[in-house]
Amino acid sequence: MYKKIFKAIKKYDTIVIARHIGVDPDAMASEVGLRDTILNTFPQKKVYAVGAGGNKFAYLGKLDHYEENIQDALLIVLDTPDKKRVDCANIDQFAYKIKIDHHPYVETFCDMEYINDKSSSTCELIMEMIYSTHLQATKEIMEKLFLGLVSDTNRFMFSNSTSNTFGMVSKVLKDYQLDIPKLYSNLYMRPLQEVKLQGYMSQNMKITENGVGYIKITDDVLNSFQVDVASGGNLINNFNYIEEVLVWLAITEDKKNNIIKINIRSRGPIINTIAEKYNGGGHQLASGAKVTTMEEADCLIEDLDYACQKYLESLE
Repeated sequence: MYKKIFKAIKKYDTIVIARHIGVDPDAMASEVGLRDTILNTFPQKKVYAVGAGGNKFAYLGKLDHYEENIQDALLIVLDTPDKKRVDCANIDQFAYKIKIDHHPYVETFCDMEYINDKSSSTCELIMEMIYSTHLQATKEIMEKLFLGLVSDTNRFMFSNSTSNTFGMVSKVLKDYQLDIPKLYSNLYMRPLQEVKLQGYMSQNMKITENGVGYIKITDDVLNSFQVDVASGGNLINNFNYIEEVLVWLAITEDKKNNIIKINIRSRGPIINTIAEKYNGGGHQLASGAKVTTMEEADCLIEDLDYACQKYLESLE
């Protein structure tokens, strides 16, 4: 499949690379890394990595704006299982569309699709494609892809870290001599106000009868800590190992966009099918959702609590 994708890349002079709305390091690094790899291999091509909200991950590179005739262009969608979550306008007008993703299958919306839901990250898939084709990477490109992979595996602590993941990382470390401590400083450095927010989240987390831990972060709380809407979601992985909690979520009010963003993690119960009921989705143990009222968020908590109850019963 990688060779077929490479053949399509060679064919088109203009290529747009997109990913899901609500950017995270894996999505950002994979699209910027793929863009830079294609440009490094084919300097004459016009290649654009697009989407909103990349400022927080500026260390991974800059995104692009394009004014090309997309009817003659190739669109590559990364890290996105369903059409409605693609952060790119007019995707049906592109000449040809390719999807590369590691989420469980949701729907087909591209002409060519490569999905490997056993892979740790989309960045791992892009690494594999580089090693499987004539795409030419650099140390800087591999640094970005490594950071995306590390983020989506939470430093290899998630179950999506397979022997293939470690094999690929070993190869990259050997071939490109990455400086891991330096790279980690970019990925894990936090402003003091965000650290204080984490303390607030710890102090105010509520836990349901069956082990759902949740914290509601209102606009007033965000303003009091002087942090942005993404901060609560960015901290969600820091609550992995609480003995009394099976599923945990950060519920953050986004007053500017009149929505409530929810980041969900699990240590057993399947959560992505539940998140899909609330305008979201993702992986079985790591998902997100969006609702418009706190009452809807409460319904999501109830559904997750029921899932935890059934999960606990299955262990008896």
